[in-house]
Formats: sequence, structure tokens, C-alpha cells
Amino acid sequence: MIHNAVTDAVFSRQTIRAYTHEQISQEMLQTLMHAAKMAPSGRNCQPCYVRFVQNAQMLHEMHIDFKNLVGWDTPAYTRSDTNPFYHNAPTFVFLYAAQDSAMDAGIMAENICIAAQGMGLGTCIVGSAGALFNHEAGKKWNEKLHVPHDFRYQIGICVGFPDEKPPQKPRYDDRIEVIR
Repeated sequence: MIHNAVTDAVFSRQTIRAYTHEQISQEMLQTLMHAAKMAPSGRNCQPCYVRFVQNAQMLHEMHIDFKNLVGWDTPAYTRSDTNPFYHNAPTFVFLYAAQDSAMDAGIMAENICIAAQGMGLGTCIVGSAGALFNHEAGKKWNEKLHVPHDFRYQIGICVGFPDEKPPQKPRYDDRIEVIR
């Protein structure tokens, strides 16, 4: 197998749900923003709006609205009994796109996650927050994030310095094959 900085980041990336309180540097933020911008998209339409939120109070208030909507005892995501949807990460990335551009948002999310891994940062991809941001109750947040009203939350990413090192989860070898 070929190893280089990119493949090592791909092979070592895993979901992190515990972060230190340290905010990522401005240089790291700029790098992640550039990684998002450089993501390929169908016909290069670049359909995503991306917002990097580093405002802890705003994230906390979003979480309150999220839990008020889905229920405080609803297991909407892993560790929902102890963590907010952003898992206390100091940076949360919101990816919005037209409804038919979910694949482009997913490609962009992977670019961000691999770039973050390459810089020693942890990430967690979050879909459940769409319950709030694609609901009438989330409209105020979309306006605060300056997202066009016809765009939908596609996916989010927690980003920060890892405060855990979970074991790598097993992968299914039988789901990938070469047909010649």
C-alpha cells in the first residue's frame, strides 16, 4: 500500500466526540476554509455555503433550540445524553446547499475532515442538527449565519483538538471489490 501525508490522513481519520477547549489557530481556520473552497462539485457549480462558527454562546443557544425541538431525552445522535450536538468543539462548520446538492456537500465535508486530520485536529460529522436548521424554528439561525433562505443544512462538522483517542472501528473488507 502507498503511504504519504494524504493517505495517512485518510487512513487515520476517525470520529472524535471530545475536544479540548483550545480554539484552532487562524492559520488552521484559513486552511480549512481553503480546503472547503477547493472541493470539487458537479459541473463546478460550487453550490455550498459554508459557515465556520467559533462563537461558543451562539452554539450553546443553537443546542438549546435543537433540544427543545427534538426533545431533551431523544437520542438524536451519539452521546446526546452528555454532549451538545456540536460535542463542545470550539469550531463547528455548517454546510448548506440546494436540496439536490447533498453529494457536493459531502465531498466538501470530506475535504475539510482530511485537511483537519492532516493538521492534528479531530472532527465529527453531524447530520442530526438538520432537524433544527431545516425546520421553521431554525430560520432565525440561518438568517444569523447569512444563508440564503432556499438553501438547506446538509451536514455539519465539529472541529478541534482531540481530547480522546478512541480505537479505530473495524471496516468491512467484503464491501469493496475489483471487477475485471
